[in-house]
Amino acid sequence: MSGARGRSGSPFLLLARAGFVARGIMYLLVAWLALRVGRSEDAGGALAYLGTGGGRAVLAAMALGFAGYAAWRLVDAALDTSGRGSDLKGIGKRLVAAGSGVIHCGLAVSAARLALGGHRSGGGSSRTAETGAATVIHFPGGEALLLAAAAVLAGVAVVQIALGVRLRFMRHLSPEAERHLWIKAVGAIGYCARGLIFAAAAWLMFRASADHAPSEAGGLGDSLAALPALARAAAAGGLALFGLFSLIEARFRRMPEPHLKGRAKRLTR
Repeated sequence: MSGARGRSGSPFLLLARAGFVARGIMYLLVAWLALRVGRSEDAGGALAYLGTGGGRAVLAAMALGFAGYAAWRLVDAALDTSGRGSDLKGIGKRLVAAGSGVIHCGLAVSAARLALGGHRSGGGSSRTAETGAATVIHFPGGEALLLAAAAVLAGVAVVQIALGVRLRFMRHLSPEAERHLWIKAVGAIGYCARGLIFAAAAWLMFRASADHAPSEAGGLGDSLAALPALARAAAAGGLALFGLFSLIEARFRRMPEPHLKGRAKRLTR
């Protein structure tokens, strides 16, 4: 197999790679709005920024990309195309992949709605966090559940920073990418910036529990806004680099073929 098809794989994987491009554009928009416009927005707010004029065509393409990325993640989780295994650790990673697929399904729907001229529904990840916290806090032991959620977010923050510092993200890229030190630098800073955002989200969730105030919980935009000015600018710059790294992944990510037709034939025998 030669040319772009040989490098990128089947149409299914080409669409999944387009999802990395869509994700990159989204993070670049979040960073642009924070650094140049002074707005701390979540993914939904960034997409809504494109919802006028020629931006709708970009949103339509992003919706397709998000859908392809979501399908790839869900197929990977179900069929274990990445070979994570069926032990506890492997199942945990596959569940994370499935969660990412569900999130990107939501992004695909949001982008498609905006591309068709609709308005942003709800309040994005910030509203979701607040609504979820408001629901949980009324359960028996609700404050403890919010503390557990804060601990999970803090754990994700540590994992993201560890990925950046240890360059573990490079194992998903082709050997060609490993020869470029600038790619390692972009990915390392990008992952550390994501870790900072998750740490801020963990703090907001902790405050929501400690103050018995669900409105203090927040998503990406709130987490950015909660940081001191200098840290906010650094985090936004890091998110811009993570957006750039997503574009790099679109080209260099290792993506095994799922061979869906062959699997379907075996299942129907």
